[in-house]
Amino acid sequence: MIDIPGTALDPATEDLLARYPLRAVCLFRRNLSGVDGTRALNAALQARLGPKALIAIDQEGGAVSRATFIPVAPSAMALGAIGSAARAEQIGAAVARGLAHLGVNWNFAPVLDVNNNPANPVIGERSFSEHPDDVARLASAWMAGSLREGVACCVKHFPGHGDTHEDSHHALPQVNKSLDELEALELRPFRALKNQAPALMTAHIVYPQLDAELPATLSRFFLTELLRQRIGFQGVVITDALMMRAIADRWGHAKAAVLALQAGADLVLAQGTVDEQVATLGAVADALQDGRLPLESAQQAVARVDALAERYPVSLRDYAQGQRADDEALMHATCAEALTTLRGARAPLGALRVITQKSVISDGVSEAGLSADEVATLWSPGTDIEWFHVPDLGTLQATDIPRDGRTNVLVSNRRGRYPGAANWPIDLHIALWNPFQALDVPTPTVLSWGYQRPMLAALRRWLAGDLTAQGRAPVAALEL
Repeated sequence: MIDIPGTALDPATEDLLARYPLRAVCLFRRNLSGVDGTRALNAALQARLGPKALIAIDQEGGAVSRATFIPVAPSAMALGAIGSAARAEQIGAAVARGLAHLGVNWNFAPVLDVNNNPANPVIGERSFSEHPDDVARLASAWMAGSLREGVACCVKHFPGHGDTHEDSHHALPQVNKSLDELEALELRPFRALKNQAPALMTAHIVYPQLDAELPATLSRFFLTELLRQRIGFQGVVITDALMMRAIADRWGHAKAAVLALQAGADLVLAQGTVDEQVATLGAVADALQDGRLPLESAQQAVARVDALAERYPVSLRDYAQGQRADDEALMHATCAEALTTLRGARAPLGALRVITQKSVISDGVSEAGLSADEVATLWSPGTDIEWFHVPDLGTLQATDIPRDGRTNVLVSNRRGRYPGAANWPIDLHIALWNPFQALDVPTPTVLSWGYQRPMLAALRRWLAGDLTAQGRAPVAALEL
């Protein structure tokens, strides 16, 4: 699987797809140009890749939603705050209808990571719950909806990314747990859904008690002995992106691709330049030629990937206007239900001071956070607000914040936590993104579990006094 640079097939990409037997393409925000443009791109990709094309995207919901011009789902943790499997299934189906219309037939969701580490810099609201059985229950329902609508799912990140303190996009995390410890928590959702999930994505994490040298993505213990033989997973195994620094800085794209296939992966996600992708293809071909990759295992991988593409073909399906309107309404109703308040938070009245970060760039996983201008749309025109914009909320100090009779409202439009914020003079905290920021600022807080259109609509209603928050945090630490 490769990525491509733009919203249409440029000559270099056309040449790459014509010269090499590539199987799949992963789309990112840079590839999307509205409904019509994305459908045209995917039709062109399907024509190049053939009838067994796999066109994938990360459309988990919440902050990890590449396509924002179709109905955008709430994050997994928002669904955890409701707790309804029936609602999760409806959301999974609605997401799939939007993707099928665009010509996407493989969604890298749902996340099976267990939310057991509030300091995790990359999972957070992407996980359904801190309870593995609830993760399995809600993910199963979400997946059932998607599969029913003809879009394949890919559960992730095996064997579990919930307990890391580092983001594998930037570093190589380690989790020092035994197999018994993993079986007691992280592996439970993967075991529970092994027969339902058509595909699974690996994690770039080292578990030194189980493989002291290689991350799970490159480890034969994890991908063959544990996943295939002990757990019995028979679906497609795809790597997380090999260009992530956890892998690329240590093994490089090409060598890592061979190691992943030797370990038991069926498909490597080989993002990068055309030269890097060609080098990866060459390395795999050489390994097949000299026997480092046995032909029999390669044929098994091809068969699994073929079966996935045949079962979930690219459809470019129509999306009836009435159905789309119903799906938008479903997203809005769900986000309104999920809205959660902590410590008796109430909509602020009177003169306000709104403290927020001026702009927030993408962290490489989630999309860019709301700008200060977008935060301003949470209040109706004419509201008495003094705006307090800062370049980085992470550097804010208690002494920077005036205490003069205005109600101080902190709007967290960034993901990072706030060490040392316990004494900030904040009257209300609106956590738009990372709910665990509520542990740092011990004040009345409202959690929206994300910052896409339906979440913001729910917040506007709450701030106007027209909505009562009903959600309950699916992590006990947030209820304290």
